[in-house]
Amino acid sequence: MILPGATDIGSGAVVSGAVQAEWVDLLGELEAVKNAITATQARITVALDEATRAEEARQSIRAERRGRGVPNQVGGALRVSPHAGAGFVSTSRVWVTQMPHTFAALQSGVLSQWRATLLVQETSHLSLEHRALIDEEICGPAHLAELARMGTRRLVARIKELAARLDVHACVKRNAKAVSERRVSVRPAPDLMVYLTALVPMAQGVQAYAQLKAHADAAKAGGDERGAGQIMADTLIERVTTRDPGHANDVPVTINLLVSDDTLLAGGSQPAVVVEGAPAGAGVVPAPVARNLAAHAIETDAAWLRSIYVNPRGRLLATTSTSRFHPQGLASLLRAREQGICATTWCDAPVRHADHVTPYAEGGLTSLDNGQGLCARCNHAKQAPGWSQKTAQLGGRHAVETVTPTGHTYVSVAPEPPAPVRAGVTAPVRGGGSNRAAPDPTATSAWTPAVGMTGPAPGRTPRSRYSIGCHTTPAHGAIAYRPSPPPRQPRPTHRLPGRARARSRRADLSWTHPS
Repeated sequence: MILPGATDIGSGAVVSGAVQAEWVDLLGELEAVKNAITATQARITVALDEATRAEEARQSIRAERRGRGVPNQVGGALRVSPHAGAGFVSTSRVWVTQMPHTFAALQSGVLSQWRATLLVQETSHLSLEHRALIDEEICGPAHLAELARMGTRRLVARIKELAARLDVHACVKRNAKAVSERRVSVRPAPDLMVYLTALVPMAQGVQAYAQLKAHADAAKAGGDERGAGQIMADTLIERVTTRDPGHANDVPVTINLLVSDDTLLAGGSQPAVVVEGAPAGAGVVPAPVARNLAAHAIETDAAWLRSIYVNPRGRLLATTSTSRFHPQGLASLLRAREQGICATTWCDAPVRHADHVTPYAEGGLTSLDNGQGLCARCNHAKQAPGWSQKTAQLGGRHAVETVTPTGHTYVSVAPEPPAPVRAGVTAPVRGGGSNRAAPDPTATSAWTPAVGMTGPAPGRTPRSRYSIGCHTTPAHGAIAYRPSPPPRQPRPTHRLPGRARARSRRADLSWTHPS
């Protein structure tokens, strides 16, 4: 068989029909092998889970706590998040122990992982007996040929038909449970957008969509130049927020923007990071967008600054506390360092817990170096027997080395923070006079401000002993940078002054130190 090489792609070379047919056959064979590999992974996963639970039972660990670290081990091995690892563990257990025909079809390559997962999901409300009947009816040896020709939607419809025939009461209870789980969620999308999703009963969802569609069609008929999708989105936001979509920036929300001083104050081009404001933040945003966000917040008297000191390699300077738990200011720094995302390798969940790398009970300090931001699942998993962690440095950045009960090692490294202004870069002085040199990053006065923005009347600003206070004054020229000594017992963060002082959108930032 002739396999395509790197030079064959895009070369326009003539390939015979026989070779193309061989390529199609190879694609199908590789897909079957991939499915068989998934079945082998599932069997190994179940064996690992059972062995771990048995070992923890011998250690007299409570039943509800056994196997908590297995999803993280499986996720690390498969290079997916612990949440995805937990899903694979539970699904694999059903394949291996309750649905032998589905597992055999997966092992033979006839059934894909996704379709095998749907068989588990769509029978989760049934008894073991009824699940076994559906397993044999769809994936039994006599039905494999039909299964291979069946589309995914037809497969789901067939499963639901059999389930309703076998146990209609279980299906009714499942529908009632689904209604009780209605919710609204938001997740980041590219280009500083978000997906706003509502999980509601079908009749209500269809009705809401139909009304939005009818309103969009009427607006288009009246000469509105926006697209139908744009009108529907604008109408939804207008009805939910009771505000004109054109004034969406006036909606009172709070976000945390991690941005370098160069980008915020000197027209730099380095992107910023939205740390909070949505689950796991909104990711990286371009420098002009970050400046616009900050400028609008200043105009509405709704912004404050916290300066974060970094060393020449971008590592946040150490801070400590005598408290057992991380104080609010230190926890905010941990979230900022992790940019709002769990520090565990391959985990994309938002930070929920401020955790000690070396446990407090084992002498670990409540400090920035010994701290990490984790999601709830990862924080609980590391407490299982056999797990250990220690801090390290990689490329000058904070890192955590995790060793699992099987001896496998994973290293997670904190993202690189926005770089401060470098030596030799000058910034204009207020009043348009001569320039001053910007802070030298080799000194501890190099800083990266974290800008907090909220809507009108945000309430009291969080106070933190780990922040350096910044304030604005009326400025009719450009920004003046003022290097300062290393932070020693800094004062809490101060709010920016009133609207009248902020209208110029130019700020003279200076450090406030204890007198």
